[in-house]
Amino acid sequence: MYYTYVLKSQKDSNLYIGYTENLDKRILEHNSGKVKSTKYRIPFELIYYEACRNMEDALHRETYLKSTYGHRYLMNRLKNDIL
Repeated sequence: MYYTYVLKSQKDSNLYIGYTENLDKRILEHNSGKVKSTKYRIPFELIYYEACRNMEDALHRETYLKSTYGHRYLMNRLKNDIL
């Protein structure tokens, strides 16, 4: 299984979107500062994820969620978590 996920920084409330094969391990990496792009925005909380059967689908979904239409989808889907 592969996962597309959305994390919310508790420091600045910005979102981080990514994909991984091991969701629990990846969240721990983000929160321990091991991920270069997010180490100055820790701690994070997982606010959304989707499971995919293969890496290509998860990567495609990540790309979509990072697009303008994907951001709109997330804003509508996660109204209460994002505010």
